[in-house]
Amino acid sequence: MSAPVALTPKSNLGYWPERVDLAAAFRWTARLDMHEAVANHFSLATNDDGTRFLMNPNQMHFSRIRASDLLELDANDPDVLNRPGAPDPTAWGLHGSVHRHCSHARCVMHVHSIHATVLASLKDSRLPPIDQNCATFYNRMVIDNEYGGLAFEEEGERCAQMLTDPKVKVMVMGNHGILVIGDSVADTFNRLYYFERAAETYIRALQTGMELRVIPDDIAEKTAQELDDYPGQAQQHLDELKAILDEEGSTYAA
Repeated sequence: MSAPVALTPKSNLGYWPERVDLAAAFRWTARLDMHEAVANHFSLATNDDGTRFLMNPNQMHFSRIRASDLLELDANDPDVLNRPGAPDPTAWGLHGSVHRHCSHARCVMHVHSIHATVLASLKDSRLPPIDQNCATFYNRMVIDNEYGGLAFEEEGERCAQMLTDPKVKVMVMGNHGILVIGDSVADTFNRLYYFERAAETYIRALQTGMELRVIPDDIAEKTAQELDDYPGQAQQHLDELKAILDEEGSTYAA
């Protein structure tokens, strides 16, 4: 096992482009009001098996996070919470477990965004394919119906076992929020953004009390696959957000 690291000294930071992307995702998530105070967390794997990863510092507001602030952690380090600059214990419990057991989950984003959390609060937390955004997640999400309290290590391990199928990209965490995984920061943030939009559409449609127009299963799967294969959109989405932040003089890339 490589040497454990809780907080990499700023004089010797690695993975700079990845840090910049992740910092931009934090800033934009705050701008969209999809965060919750200082309680949510994102992570990004930096080695092949995913066991080393970048993550936000303990209880730092998303709107202030810079590339140089990100922690570099080892999922196999049993003493990480005892080290200087240790992460939030629930962030460690959830993200450490996912990175330890799901090497395909290169990036992991967990938020309590309002519409996804409303969905997670319903007895039936399924997201029917009532529009193109909702169809994006057809057969690509899992619902956790066994909420067991804060995501300390035992709860994190339980959640990680529900993400072992690489086709599953979203976990609706019943009574809690949402967890999204992907191949990169851009891929994962784009999916997080569209899930919140899809959840909002569904919740607003329910509020009308009218009958839903549900897309047939075969068309929903076809649409989901087409969106999976759509070239370049996720990266372009993140690049545009970084361009806006750069024009505004944001410190995210510092």
